[in-house]
Amino acid sequence: MNRPYELGFIIPSNVPETETQGVIDTVRGWIEGLNGAVTKVDYWGRRRLAYPIDEYREGYYVFVYMDFAPNRLNELENNLRLSDNVIRHLVIRLDEE
Repeated sequence: MNRPYELGFIIPSNVPETETQGVIDTVRGWIEGLNGAVTKVDYWGRRRLAYPIDEYREGYYVFVYMDFAPNRLNELENNLRLSDNVIRHLVIRLDEE
C-alpha cells in the first residue's frame, strides 16, 4: 500500500544548472523503479543554504511529491545518501486526505 510522501533534496552548486534536470530524472527513476509514483516536482532553483554543508554555501532545492510504499523507503534513502549529486535529503509522510 502506497502512501503520500514529500521528498526534499538539495543538489550541490557545483552541478551546472543545465544538468539539474538529469539529477531530478535520476531520482524519479529510483522512485519509479521501487514501484512508487511521482505526483509532482517542485523545483525551487538555486538558493543560499542556511549553513555551509561541506564546502557548499548554495544549492538547488527540489521537492518531489510521491506515492510510495513505506517498506521501500530505506532503499530510496540509501540511493540518495550514496549519490554525489545530493548533499541533503528529507522524506516526510504527508497526511492522507
